[in-house]
Amino acid sequence: AESYCRIGSERIYDRGELVFPDIIMIFHPQVITMQKSYTAPFYDGIQKNGMVIINTPADLLNDEDRETLGNLNVKVFNHDATKLALDIGKTELSTNMAMIGACAGVTKVVSMESLDGALQERFGKKFVASGGTASLDEAIKKKYKKKNDLIKANMDCIKESYARSEEWAAKQDNLQLIEV
Repeated sequence: AESYCRIGSERIYDRGELVFPDIIMIFHPQVITMQKSYTAPFYDGIQKNGMVIINTPADLLNDEDRETLGNLNVKVFNHDATKLALDIGKTELSTNMAMIGACAGVTKVVSMESLDGALQERFGKKFVASGGTASLDEAIKKKYKKKNDLIKANMDCIKESYARSEEWAAKQDNLQLIEV
């Protein structure tokens, strides 16, 4: 499956497929290794000075892909998001969070505060009990503990991934981040 996301500091009205992306994120390495992409090659249309973030511990690019991306000054970040998700989030389901953290850490397009707010909004609003009795508070904590654990695990994945990608970005020569 392919999906598209537009991020900017101004309201964006475009919808649909992105033809000329600045950043491509590959969540499943099979897109590269087995050419399971709707576009061939997977980086078709990427902008000059763009970036590819691949969920993998290893370099998966062949010489031709490396040369083409190099000629476009496209940086490639191999990030083992699945391992990070398993180590920190204790589930592969946190891989998406690790990839979001990687993109945010490299680009600085989204702040950690915004990511935390989005997680809180998506996975659980803060619940405030009226009356504030201790027994009611404890019942609420037990009921929502798993949800809070999920939010914490996802945020921990984002933070660690953000830090690793920020460190990677600092080591890159001529890394030109896209203005949004």
